[in-house]
Amino acid sequence: MKQFVIIGNSAAGIAAAESIRQNDKSSKITIISDEGYAAYCRCLISYYLAGEVSEENVVYRPESFYKENNIELLLNKKALSVDADKNRVTLADKSQIGYDALLIATGASPKFPQGIKGLKNKGVFGLRSLKDAKDISGLLPTVSDSACVLGGGLVGLKAGYALNKRGLKVKVIVKSSQVLSQMLDACAAGLIQSKLEENGIEIVMGADAAQILGDNQVKGIKLDSGKEIACSLVIVGKGVSPNIDIGKEAKLKCAEGILTDNHLQSSVSGIYAAGDVCENIDVSIGKTAVNALWPVAVEQGRIAGANMTGKACLYDGSVGMNSIEFFGLPVISLGVYEIKNDAASLEKLEMFDEKRGIYKKLILKEGVIIGAIMAGDIRNSGLFLSLIRGKVNVAVLKDKLLLENFSYPHIAGMTKEKEQMYV
Repeated sequence: MKQFVIIGNSAAGIAAAESIRQNDKSSKITIISDEGYAAYCRCLISYYLAGEVSEENVVYRPESFYKENNIELLLNKKALSVDADKNRVTLADKSQIGYDALLIATGASPKFPQGIKGLKNKGVFGLRSLKDAKDISGLLPTVSDSACVLGGGLVGLKAGYALNKRGLKVKVIVKSSQVLSQMLDACAAGLIQSKLEENGIEIVMGADAAQILGDNQVKGIKLDSGKEIACSLVIVGKGVSPNIDIGKEAKLKCAEGILTDNHLQSSVSGIYAAGDVCENIDVSIGKTAVNALWPVAVEQGRIAGANMTGKACLYDGSVGMNSIEFFGLPVISLGVYEIKNDAASLEKLEMFDEKRGIYKKLILKEGVIIGAIMAGDIRNSGLFLSLIRGKVNVAVLKDKLLLENFSYPHIAGMTKEKEQMYV
């Protein structure tokens, strides 16, 4: 009987445990989590904070799941180190757990800016865990009606949306020239910004926090321009960093994340990685990347778990993807979202219906779609994702790709025409 150990109790860890149990009914599975909850859906915590979903709806796998699948769940236990030579994990309480196969699914942590005074004041939060959302929610009755969010990325805007829904006056402080600069171009970002501002969220562009004001309790923020903004709650949404320290200490090859092969095994035999800590091939850009997405984590966990049991399953990579909806405006970004100055080989197709609030853009390389942005109308996002993953040459359909009626039959027709050419 083998011993399988999983560090991490979210999407990747749960998928791996399920995959292991599907292929091995009797071996021991231990999941180690530094949180105090059974698995929950991390991507729903901003909606929980907004009051739009209950804690019950955030639950991903109930406590009964672990018992039913004969999984030992260790909560509030932090894995400190991995001894790859002796196949054991050491926890913060000095206890050790041996393993035959190990999955590192430690996720990511919020980035907090360095050198800003007052970040430890009461009322400063990240928004990454259910505990964060509960702590913020618990503080709301005691704070004033004003809050500041640092960062115009996905986490920052979701936090701003949640606080707005809870009745607070929200200012989002954005250092760059647009919101969501890591997933959208200026046109799509402008649609999002307008929708947020229409609903009472103020976006302060081209500014950054220089100081959190207040002795122990947040009283406001001071911008790098010298301007002061009063508030009693600050949420830092400056992105996340993969939790790779445990991998580095185990001498695993790491870049942004833990580098893995097409079986999701690390550079050390018997140790695998999946989820937000895993770096593997991104199909759209043709090189490795960390794609911190729930569906990617689930797929990676499933494949890693199967391989841990000895069943050879190949992982063919992921595509960077983000989808959001604010106040009825849906937006999806797939793969490459912007053409840089040095990308002369890329081609851009665009349509913008300003009156209807619909924007679509495709980026092609030698006839193959490598990126897409859709705002307002996202009906073909699944089709475009399939085309990106399949590296399908759609050059002959360029004049149809952005039409509202473009659909799978167009692809089937193109394929049929090609087949007839060789008859």
